[in-house]
Amino acid sequence: MSQDSLVLHAQDISAQYGKVNAVQNVSLRLPKSSIVTVIGANGAGKSTLLNGIMGSLPASGRCFGKVHYQQQNISSWEVERRVAAGISLVPERRELFASMTVEDNLLLGGFRLYQAKTPGWRQTLEQVFELFPRLQERRGQLAGTLSGGERQMLALGRALMAQPQVLMLDEPSLGLAPRVVREIFQIIARLRRTGVSILLVEQNARAALQVADYAYVLETGEVVLEGPANELSDNPRVIESYLGLGKTQTA
Repeated sequence: MSQDSLVLHAQDISAQYGKVNAVQNVSLRLPKSSIVTVIGANGAGKSTLLNGIMGSLPASGRCFGKVHYQQQNISSWEVERRVAAGISLVPERRELFASMTVEDNLLLGGFRLYQAKTPGWRQTLEQVFELFPRLQERRGQLAGTLSGGERQMLALGRALMAQPQVLMLDEPSLGLAPRVVREIFQIIARLRRTGVSILLVEQNARAALQVADYAYVLETGEVVLEGPANELSDNPRVIESYLGLGKTQTA
């Protein structure tokens, strides 16, 4: 895979909390207009890896390694600069403003583009409503009154308001009913067709492997397997540990 085909390249990422190694020497590549997933059990280090790449580890954490975005080393950049360059993270907690309306939450996502007087930034709002018709129906409703699936849609929509090149999703299926999970993953697949590159962290391995192009398996902070997602779906180790015939994955 040539470097110019990559939008994001993380090399030898390690993260520590005090003396505890949460992530150890993880490297991954995200090609343009693709979905790459990192799957693993709860506590494997998936969220820490995303936050390390985003530069948003808590003060108690330290991150090492290199992050290249569009062939530029951004390892020393603050998180705000990474966002401004076109990288968005939808965190596991979603972090919506519950006392604000759906529309105001979305407009906050596009505030940086508004400040920069980016032409047509408001058109992105209509594009988000086209992608999430339910949000348009509830545009005047307070975010805190939405269902879990609707809150996840709003978190995705708010991230898209920044017109990102890279969208990083941390456990988007968390706490959602199976029907809603299917809907969210259908939307993620549609996003790829718009040209957005997606780095997807998921405990729900079955859903993630169905939508992704390439996958990494993370165990105790280390990559133990990687390959095309359809091949990993047939890997005996992945089937036994994460898919399990007759078992239901919980997010």
